Amino acid sequence: MSRRFPFPIPTGWFQVEFSADLKVGDVKPMHYFGRELVLFRGEDGEARVLDAFCPHLGAHLGHGGKMSGNNVVCPFHAWEFDGAGACARIPYSEKIPKKSKLTSWPVLERNGQIMVWHDLAGRAPTWEPPALEEYQNEGWTEYLTRSWVVKSCNQELGENAVDSAHFQYLHGTARMPKADGKLSGHHMHVDSDTLMTTPGGEVEGQIAVDCYGFGFTTTRFTGLVETLLVSSATPIDGENTELRFAFTVKMTLGRSMSRGVGKAFVAEIARQLEQDIPIWENKVYLDRPVLCEGDGPIGLYRTWSRQFYPDPETIAENAAK
Repeated sequence: MSRRFPFPIPTGWFQVEFSADLKVGDVKPMHYFGRELVLFRGEDGEARVLDAFCPHLGAHLGHGGKMSGNNVVCPFHAWEFDGAGACARIPYSEKIPKKSKLTSWPVLERNGQIMVWHDLAGRAPTWEPPALEEYQNEGWTEYLTRSWVVKSCNQELGENAVDSAHFQYLHGTARMPKADGKLSGHHMHVDSDTLMTTPGGEVEGQIAVDCYGFGFTTTRFTGLVETLLVSSATPIDGENTELRFAFTVKMTLGRSMSRGVGKAFVAEIARQLEQDIPIWENKVYLDRPVLCEGDGPIGLYRTWSRQFYPDPETIAENAAK
């Protein structure tokens, strides 16, 4: 548990890299979920993630490690580990110790994102984020990406999307949107209206948000131009989160103009997010907030979010294995 928030690190799929930023042969150190990890891509093109510290003498595979085929090679004594975490080769020993194994993390590469499944209870994935028809579609622009590290947790960042009132009073939108939410297992859908102010006047629009757990969210904007925002909030530890945004715009205005509109839209969303950051980083989480009419489906969001926190007994049982 962290000091600021009464939550363990949640269960779900979380982005650890954009696919375009991991080439064949790359080995990268990572720190997520309060753990040191190593991400690599072998000759077969598959992305894999392991716990980072070599069981031999503790070297970090992500700092100086290299690839040999599909195996990651320890920089210290050249022990090789495959994608399942098993030691595949020791260059100076024919006998491989039975305990020379690392934890391998479930990885899913989809929609231009490399996702990792995290579950403190040690359970296998029970669902997957959907494949998006807009990704690499000729009728949509290539991704425009942004990222931030925020001193907050998934619960707070996710709740922000259903907090209707703050859009007008913090971000200065033309009016306060009306939001309606629906739940279906790990999936939550929220529809809201919006009024966008443009140089040509005000434009009515709609926003459709689909959350698949805490780590994968799509936000579709219609009205001025169709835009898709793909976002992932990945816990670094109990009090810090890396937030990644990827935007794509439907090319109804032609490629050049659509890109220009996309860049302007990204700038506006980034402006709003950066207004949120000092609020997130300095607020407290209230378990029983005093809500009023017009606040949006915050209570619904909190009900939905409980499923992503394993109970303490289950966590303890897995840790003891």
